[in-house]
Amino acid sequence: MPAPSDKAVRHWFVTGASGGLGRHLTEHALRKGDRVTATVRRPAALDDLRETYGDRLAVEILDLTRPADVDTVVGRTLGSGPVDIVVNNAGYAIVGAAEEMTAAQVRDQIEVLLLAPMAITRAFLRPMREQGGGRIIQISSLGGQVGIPTHSSYHAGKWGLEGFTESVSREVSDFNVHLTLVEPGGTRTGFASALHYTAETDVYRDHAVGRIRRHLETITESDLPGDPAKLAAAVYDTTRHPSPPLRLAFGSDTYGAVRTALTERLAALEAQKDLAESVAFSH
Repeated sequence: MPAPSDKAVRHWFVTGASGGLGRHLTEHALRKGDRVTATVRRPAALDDLRETYGDRLAVEILDLTRPADVDTVVGRTLGSGPVDIVVNNAGYAIVGAAEEMTAAQVRDQIEVLLLAPMAITRAFLRPMREQGGGRIIQISSLGGQVGIPTHSSYHAGKWGLEGFTESVSREVSDFNVHLTLVEPGGTRTGFASALHYTAETDVYRDHAVGRIRRHLETITESDLPGDPAKLAAAVYDTTRHPSPPLRLAFGSDTYGAVRTALTERLAALEAQKDLAESVAFSH
């Protein structure tokens, strides 16, 4: 399929591209004429796209919980030419009370949601800086700004990613390297059906954790308002903006929940003004 003639072909690197938003972004970028290196865990996941788009799509097998594999795949990708846009998309959520989670579950959440995106981001900063610019898109979440019971490890990863990204964005803005946090709400990407659950304990069953668990267990794709194809198109469009925003809230559910959370946090901060000033040395 020929590339459009009104722009240069750009090279994307997208993690978690076998389904959901990652696949939609991959397909949208290819349809627009760009090249994509897409990482998946299932080798045949993108065979149909490879058949359609040929050598404009490179597929890499990548397990984000294995740091050495991340280094190898990123190195091989950079060896094939400059990368213009990186999308850290891969992720999942473990649902349950914090004390129900095993140490392995917590470590895996942090590895996938935070440590792997940090490693990938760091790996691409130098080449982007040296080539004169680039874009790094971090797929965060409504859960990167708002905390709910049952998602403590997920929030730890996403809130950590938000802080890391905000800091790094200020380090590299003078080099025309822009980082953007994408914060979707409920989107029909298969995310809800792929939720992992802890082994439930009786003590939490009839309280907040149990109630949210019951709710999540009944959610279907049709209950979620977000259209992943529209979201992918909107993300693609932001990569064409010369000064993209640091955060992009997508979905009316995200907008409402984040607005409420920020309003409550600001009110709580303002109520502590006198207390905050009270710990200063007296002159």
